[in-house]
Amino acid sequence: MNQPGRLKGPGLGSLVLIAVVVGGSAAAFAYTAGWLSPGRLTPERMIAALTPPSGAPLGHRRNHAKGICFTGAFEANGNGVELSRAKVFVQGRYPVLGRFNLGTADPNAVDATVRVRGMGLQISAADGEEWRMAMINPPFFAVSTPQAFHDLLVASGKKDPEAMKAFSQANPEFAAFAAWAKAAPWTGSYAEEPYNSLDSFVFVDAKGDERVVRWSLRPAAERIPVSQADLEKAGPDVLEQEIEERIRTAGPQRWTMVTTVAEPGDPTADPSRAWPEERRAVQVGTLVVQRIEPERDGPCRDINFDPTVLPQGIRVSDDPFPAARSSVYRRSYDLRAAEAKDYPRTEAVQQ
Repeated sequence: MNQPGRLKGPGLGSLVLIAVVVGGSAAAFAYTAGWLSPGRLTPERMIAALTPPSGAPLGHRRNHAKGICFTGAFEANGNGVELSRAKVFVQGRYPVLGRFNLGTADPNAVDATVRVRGMGLQISAADGEEWRMAMINPPFFAVSTPQAFHDLLVASGKKDPEAMKAFSQANPEFAAFAAWAKAAPWTGSYAEEPYNSLDSFVFVDAKGDERVVRWSLRPAAERIPVSQADLEKAGPDVLEQEIEERIRTAGPQRWTMVTTVAEPGDPTADPSRAWPEERRAVQVGTLVVQRIEPERDGPCRDINFDPTVLPQGIRVSDDPFPAARSSVYRRSYDLRAAEAKDYPRTEAVQQ
């Protein structure tokens, strides 16, 4: 393989429903890593837990299988150089390649059935350094550890409702995510969603000083709530159709990148716990999505949005999820690369 990525809480019934959504859709975070003991959790076991009963989507990502590519630019305003020496924070314009996606293992899922939406993003500096990231729209993650995420997938896949009840009791942090999934408004566009890193990283400035941060992409587009029923009526692939039409008629779509700096005592290893809203936030630039590209044979088709691919000036923190995701993402990439013949190509390529 070449460089990585080329080629009052809710009731039990609600918890089970939400768990099915998470199990089938929160696959943006397929987590495990080599540092976990082989007898407990491996990339293969995590991918098995992510695989739907109908079988693996051959030739596709094992998580966030449904999506659409985009190209554009990151316009750095220069404020980020105070926090990190990464070249992409120097004032200027840097090319980006990204992918809007749904948190589901089913590449043919109906958009209105998937609660979690995501964005994979790669920002490239002139010298070839890359910053890759994978973000989702919830404000915090469902569980606190990779092992707990695996357990959630297993529990949600069981027919016995007691399985989810036992999981929820053993992982009380899941209640907050369940409440979000049940009550947060739906939107009819990828352009109206925020995308959050959730995981903590360390920014290192030119003097060597370090700060633990999280970041978010906040949309310029007005957030217009829609009902799940109305979203379903709009069609199974409405999100891809809408974002393509929006950019064609209204022009490029923008998100402000906001970096939040942790203070002592803030939880940096647990993405299920949000930081206080009063934490220092620095606007470091703007993501501009200029062009929608097809998923099939598009430029993001063979990109692995591994969050451990980082430029100088950014490194992983004590948060276990990025390394865990990297391990599974790599395995997922290897599988879909080996299944290239099973991936549906465009007619032009087939001829």
